Amino acid sequence: MSDVERKPSLQKTMRMPHTYVIIFFVVLMGWILTMLVPVGLYDTHKVSYEDGNGKTKSKTVLIPESFRYAYTAFEMPALRGKLQALAANDADLLANGLDKAKVEGLLALSDADLSVSALADVGLAEPLVNTLWGKTVYNLKSADRKVPNVWGTDDYFGFGWLNYVFEGLVTGDKWGSAVGIVAFVLVIGGAFGIIMKTGAIDAGIFAFIRLVGKYEIVVLPLLFALFSLGGVVFGMSEECIAFATVVIPLTIALGYDSLVGVAITFVASQAGNATSWMNPFGVAVAQGIAGVPVLSGAPFRMVMWVITTIIGSAFVMWYGQRIKKDPTRSLTYASDAHFRELGAKKANGDVKLGLGNALVLLSFLAGIVWIIWGVMAEGYYLPEIASQFFVMGLVAGIIGVAFKLSKMTVNDIAQSFGDGVSGIAGAAIVVGMAKGFLLVLGGTDAGKATVLNTILHATGGALAGLPQALTAWLMYVFQTIFNFFVTSNSGQAALTMPILAPLSDIVGLTRQIAVLAYQMGSGFADAIVPTSASLMGVLAVARVGWGTWARFQIKMQGMFFILGSIFMVVAVLIKFA
Repeated sequence: MSDVERKPSLQKTMRMPHTYVIIFFVVLMGWILTMLVPVGLYDTHKVSYEDGNGKTKSKTVLIPESFRYAYTAFEMPALRGKLQALAANDADLLANGLDKAKVEGLLALSDADLSVSALADVGLAEPLVNTLWGKTVYNLKSADRKVPNVWGTDDYFGFGWLNYVFEGLVTGDKWGSAVGIVAFVLVIGGAFGIIMKTGAIDAGIFAFIRLVGKYEIVVLPLLFALFSLGGVVFGMSEECIAFATVVIPLTIALGYDSLVGVAITFVASQAGNATSWMNPFGVAVAQGIAGVPVLSGAPFRMVMWVITTIIGSAFVMWYGQRIKKDPTRSLTYASDAHFRELGAKKANGDVKLGLGNALVLLSFLAGIVWIIWGVMAEGYYLPEIASQFFVMGLVAGIIGVAFKLSKMTVNDIAQSFGDGVSGIAGAAIVVGMAKGFLLVLGGTDAGKATVLNTILHATGGALAGLPQALTAWLMYVFQTIFNFFVTSNSGQAALTMPILAPLSDIVGLTRQIAVLAYQMGSGFADAIVPTSASLMGVLAVARVGWGTWARFQIKMQGMFFILGSIFMVVAVLIKFA
């Protein structure tokens, strides 16, 4: 029996767990972690910075030296002494907005009733207690471990980790995870359902293949560079979900597989993000928080981008040529059958690029220009971009009905929108699951007592006192790992830069190097972590499970990690500033 004949059975025995299964066990491990790690919190403040367009923006960041554990019990003699002194000092009471009678009432309580909540009820909440007395009034052995219940809700028994799916889906607002991204993904899916129904994308793909002919070898590096540039300029990420809908059928029609399609869209965009010198949502935010001039260090980052893009596209070309020679070697050979069958049917149907199809494609390109302008010039984000894609889908549907593309009717516009939504609903669920994982750990708010804050504090302490080059590299390693928990570029910057920027001063590194560690760690890792909403959305479009993707991407990630490590060492040697 040949290797080709054996391959399907071999792949079947090596089948990876479903993405939902993987996330379930990740959430379970997070729940166990809450039993082991005490929660901590920081004080926060707002810092102002200028973005690449010269606009002043602000970001809430933590104050590194303010970290403390959340305690559940007091040292009663110390607490009662402090309360007596406070009750006798009218100036302190007035300055802190406290009522003398209420403070004196605390002294009348028994030790059992003199609790953290009792103090909070009279205005002595944890932040104020910390400001007034620090740790002197707490029982330092009572560091809190906030372990979610097995099951429960806010109204019944308290949050339970088995409710992570629902709680994750309904958390947040329209500007972020999970509510905003879930809605964004569903609207994009519906809009592209309409666009795909017109048949214009398929006609464009076949026309493009005929156009490039024997020069198709340049398609992969050209697209990789284009999407990488999108990551550089405006931090392209969620937008790749839409583009993957077009690019993946193209790569399969060219003889490659869906993994190539994901690589030249999403991975390329994150490679650009990791080496960007101007991304307003990533490096610009980190530089502003770190006190580094925005857009500084551009020449070195440009060199990094060129090298990364060349190596990344070369890897994809090498892999793509292997698949083109023997498609059965692909990890997604079976799942790609869906795209191959659709392509074969449309090819046999003699797809032509008529006037109607051309108008749909032109309106699509105009929409893309509109989106890029909105993001770069006006700061458009999820609500605006989702609305733009909806308009693009609606315009495509109207053109489709007017020119009777694929015999479309008005009802077909509605039906295809629904089909597009249902096709990507699985990715929306993953977004909620990933957010639920963070809720189990307590969330990402530096001002609330969470496990992540404790991990962040412990890491900052562990890095202090190490040699410069090793510290820089470990900053990069830490940012790579931390991206698993916080995949938002600006969110990761807000949490980590206030700690790592001053740490770089202590060990003699420039703050620019700390920013570099952040952007490469958050950028490269985004292309593989299952908590990345954008990645899971693209994989849903490609019909690829995360386990299968990880088997392919781990080699590319290893290459990027080595490349990033080299960049960090070079940055230390040249004192990158």
